[in-house]
Amino acid sequence: MAARIPSLTGIRTVAALSVCLTHAAFWTGHYTDDFVGRLTARFEVGVAIFFVLSGYLLFSPWVRALVEGRAVPAVGRYFWHRARRVLPAYWVTVIAVYALYLVYEPADASPTGTGWSGFVRNMTLTQVYGLGHLHSGLTQMWSLAAEVVFYLVLPPLAWLLVSVVCRRRWRPDLLIVGLLALMLVSPVWAVVVAGSAGVNPTARLWAPAFFGWFVAGMLLAVCVHLIRRWNATLSVSIAVGALLLSATSIAGEPTITPTTASATIVKHVLYLVVAVGLIGPLTVRDQTDWWARLCGSRPMVWLGEISYEFFLVHVLVLEVVMDVLGYGVFTGSMAVAFVAVTAVSIPVAWLLHRVTAPLWRARTPGHVHTRG
Repeated sequence: MAARIPSLTGIRTVAALSVCLTHAAFWTGHYTDDFVGRLTARFEVGVAIFFVLSGYLLFSPWVRALVEGRAVPAVGRYFWHRARRVLPAYWVTVIAVYALYLVYEPADASPTGTGWSGFVRNMTLTQVYGLGHLHSGLTQMWSLAAEVVFYLVLPPLAWLLVSVVCRRRWRPDLLIVGLLALMLVSPVWAVVVAGSAGVNPTARLWAPAFFGWFVAGMLLAVCVHLIRRWNATLSVSIAVGALLLSATSIAGEPTITPTTASATIVKHVLYLVVAVGLIGPLTVRDQTDWWARLCGSRPMVWLGEISYEFFLVHVLVLEVVMDVLGYGVFTGSMAVAFVAVTAVSIPVAWLLHRVTAPLWRARTPGHVHTRG
């Protein structure tokens, strides 16, 4: 088992705070269709960072098995660790949200996802399949529903790449070709969804729409064995440039899935560049550049450790904070909302982390720490 790289935990802080910022911008009405409005919306790129990071961390054990000529990871243990890490904190959050909404409901709360059917949908991460199942305080969980699908399909994909394509030999060329082919799933899905009448509107949020980001992380897991150095300054600069470019009209309106297939694909690619540009330099061992030091700093790593729990609770906190501050829907200060939500969410996330950590903290060989 490879030693953990602290900076790869710290980068989760960037992803979590980005997602929180973009939600604060949306709730306070700053998703305007101009450069500034689109830029605040584009901080949803934190989702892409999480997906690329998951693809990298989860596929790395299979790649190392090829490089070192060892047995591939046990699939049963892999699924057990994924379930044990993701579900307890998630279930606690869902139960807490539904319980809270029995006695308190923030102003402008959505009426969808209520009742036992909504509860079952949210507990099973199937709320994204069909309209009307996303519950207030839990609307961000669409991305977790997609990521769980990635977790489920990784073992068969890894088996196909490692055992069938590479025949259990270290063939990075074949792995790269295979993964590049898999990255076509998302643009093809965008074209099909945008160009087909009668397709469920929620299909824009299903896992295939974002599969390219997860596969990019898998590709990164292969390429890191072929790269000695990664220029962090250049890489982060390219990532920032891609983020700024995504705020122009070529990436569509300020929404997670633009109306046209072309804008959706452009946005998908630009987010991929951002995520890989930020994560890539951190995957090369013995990096001592400024970016590795920043992401590996104690505050970044500490918050990165609870980033999953922060992600789980921050939308509920945001809705309550908006209500307490007296902000109506799409009104108020984005900066005040962001700072307040972050300040409240951190201790709540820390408590949730401490409560659920005993269920997954004990690790066995082959465990990979991704979410949170």
